[in-house]
Amino acid sequence: MGSWNYCLFSLSLLAALTFVFIYNSKLWVNNHFPRAIANVSVLAEVCFQMFRGESFYTAESPRKMTLENFTCSEYRVQNHYITETLSEEEAGFPLAFTLTIHKDFDTFERLFRAIYMPQNIYCVHVDRKAPETFKDAVQQLLSCFPNAFLASKMEPVVYGGFSRLQADLNCMKDLVASEVPWKYVLNTCGQDFPLKTNKEIVQYLKGFIGKNLTPGVLPPAHAIGRTKYVHQELLNHRNPYVHNTARLKAPPPHNMTIYFGTAYVALTREFANFVLKDQRSLDLISWSKDTYSPDEHFWVTLNRIPGVPGAMPNASWTGNLRAVKWNDMEAQHGGCHGHYVHGICIYGNGDLKWLVNSQSLFANKFELNTYPLTVECLELRLRERTLNQSETAIQPSWYF
Repeated sequence: MGSWNYCLFSLSLLAALTFVFIYNSKLWVNNHFPRAIANVSVLAEVCFQMFRGESFYTAESPRKMTLENFTCSEYRVQNHYITETLSEEEAGFPLAFTLTIHKDFDTFERLFRAIYMPQNIYCVHVDRKAPETFKDAVQQLLSCFPNAFLASKMEPVVYGGFSRLQADLNCMKDLVASEVPWKYVLNTCGQDFPLKTNKEIVQYLKGFIGKNLTPGVLPPAHAIGRTKYVHQELLNHRNPYVHNTARLKAPPPHNMTIYFGTAYVALTREFANFVLKDQRSLDLISWSKDTYSPDEHFWVTLNRIPGVPGAMPNASWTGNLRAVKWNDMEAQHGGCHGHYVHGICIYGNGDLKWLVNSQSLFANKFELNTYPLTVECLELRLRERTLNQSETAIQPSWYF
């Protein structure tokens, strides 16, 4: 593709984009990994304008695709997966990822391709309640990659419940058993998308010299009840949820001070081993089983204990791991141009300028089929930067 500017069409073409978006079905021909705008040069021009704050919308969403008629080798090539390590620095600093998913295979597939590198390792946890067709599609995709696998144990995940933390712990256990010498594990969900290249993520994490990134603080008033009262996951409903029983909980084990933070973390392998084996961690896991959203207190609490591998006792919100637009913080982020779900913005096209200016490693949340250009513009920009940073000869199939 060359440089980003190389991809840009003339302004005269831009004037015809409305026609192209809606009527030019020829752009779809022979396009295996479909885009809302199939012609990459046209897509690049549209994205360039949207990064500057212009508004564009398509009349199409990406079509469904399937692996059924392709071998794994054909799938990897035709869908532009990067199949060689791009630098010595990345080769010497492999990463581990957990991906916790329950729906929207198409969005997950784009996330997986965006973060995939052959030197890394990937554990995917699929909600046990998900449809079998979804599970089968994920399994079929992962079977094409020797360094990606399904978690050995699946949980029926309930929003805000302990099961969400257990899903990450299950994958962490599998990753620690791997022979891949990964340095950090990062947890993601199926509606995340990276804002930085693998090389940029590696360089960012190396700057912390073996410290864990678990952004958080002492719990604000609205979060105290999460660990003060006993909560129960109620699965026997059409919409499972976590119920506050209003019964007081026992104090936390080992006289721990409970912190509050994000559910998204970057943890060293040494810390992961501590989490899975140290009695303090095991006791905190047991104590957390009847709390609300324990993934928002578990990691940050353990990482504040002095002497723990990679601990940061005074870290506060250190770590630019996630760009999130919360509905109660519009004064800071300028509003959501998609729509809110559980108080979190599902990014629309108007959020692209804000996203590309973010310093975070990832952003949350995305829906490919609702706002296809938002994902595809980030994807195109990320691949362009990834290939520009490569120290390895670039294979033609790596270009979009």
